[in-house]
Amino acid sequence: MTEHLTIASLGRRGDGVVDGPEFPIYVPYALPGETVAAEPVPGHPDRRRLVRVEVASPDRIAPICPHFGVCGGCATQHLAEAPYRTWKRACLVEALRAAGIEAPVGALIDAHGEGRRRVTLHARRGTRDILQVGFAAQRAHEIVPIDRCPVTAPSLKGFVEVAWAIAEALGPLKKPLDIQVTATDDGLDVDVRGSGPLNAGRTGALAAVSETHRLARLTRHGEMVAQRVAPTLKIGRAVVALPPGPFLQATAAGEAALARLVEAQVGDAKRVVDLFAGLGPFALRLAERAKVRAVEIDAAAVQALSRAAQNTSGLKPVTAEARDLFRRPLVAQELMKVDAVVFDPPRQGAEAQARALAASRVPVVVAVSCNAATFARDAAILIAGGYRLTDVTPVDQFRYSYHVEIVATFVR
Repeated sequence: MTEHLTIASLGRRGDGVVDGPEFPIYVPYALPGETVAAEPVPGHPDRRRLVRVEVASPDRIAPICPHFGVCGGCATQHLAEAPYRTWKRACLVEALRAAGIEAPVGALIDAHGEGRRRVTLHARRGTRDILQVGFAAQRAHEIVPIDRCPVTAPSLKGFVEVAWAIAEALGPLKKPLDIQVTATDDGLDVDVRGSGPLNAGRTGALAAVSETHRLARLTRHGEMVAQRVAPTLKIGRAVVALPPGPFLQATAAGEAALARLVEAQVGDAKRVVDLFAGLGPFALRLAERAKVRAVEIDAAAVQALSRAAQNTSGLKPVTAEARDLFRRPLVAQELMKVDAVVFDPPRQGAEAQARALAASRVPVVVAVSCNAATFARDAAILIAGGYRLTDVTPVDQFRYSYHVEIVATFVR
């Protein structure tokens, strides 16, 4: 049954929102002020599928990708830049307000740069056992085969062809694959997951793909298959040798923007602790002027960070350790004589570590987050512990998505 709806606002995930009599109704790809025809989504009374736009918003623009509206990677390619930027900043403001936090929120920083430097493609057997390689559909398990992605950086050139070649080489296994491709300073670094153990024939087939496409490295669940050159990235002055399947900020411009904000807020601190440090995008830059203790759960990342620091001249001392900060957060006694703490947790936030920081006497805490809701929760903990939230800046490195990075400063 087709319904005719008027869109009232844009939700935090980029869906058009209708003020229903009992609850809000969400219509993906619809914009505020539009009249649309939509159909119910079975099993989801609060959701509708957009059939057509009957009265378009003046803010509607043509999307840049032919897969938009089917692929689940982007949510707002149809929204003009000015209202897009206003909406994205407002998502952070609303998350803080919902947590009872009033704070100065800066203008949204555009950190898309050249585009995303890492992607994960999925290879699955679809209808009639036909191989499909691409991204996941919006809120569905189906795969949307793609031939290109305009939000990726030029350094990822050829990633679609590489993923297809890997999927075809492992096709006889008929197993779902996740193929992570990372652009490094030395070429594409690829890690394949889901294949299970491989015999010599399949390993050889993957090695042939690596050679044909001139990959820097190809691994399976982190285990080496083929390597032409050790993949590296420059972080500040340091050159970091990457472990397989590394976590990086989505764009090089995003990493640089976050680092600039962190450095500015840390100021002239001489002793800094970097929590959830990853490969050291903050620690290695801060070490140019401060003694740094870096803590991260991933032992391979810790080793890469430590080696990079040791091999880089002109840095202050950097100590790196592997530790689960969710189970064993650094406590107040361990944070004595520390001038500043930086923490950048995954999407679930850092509730335990925030409570430990709230009990400390660290003068300055700089929080970096990729989730407005968990950031607001952790911020409330710090504020209740006596910190004052002095600065919040949203950073947009996931253009066209609802994700936003946050850098915030808390002062005793």
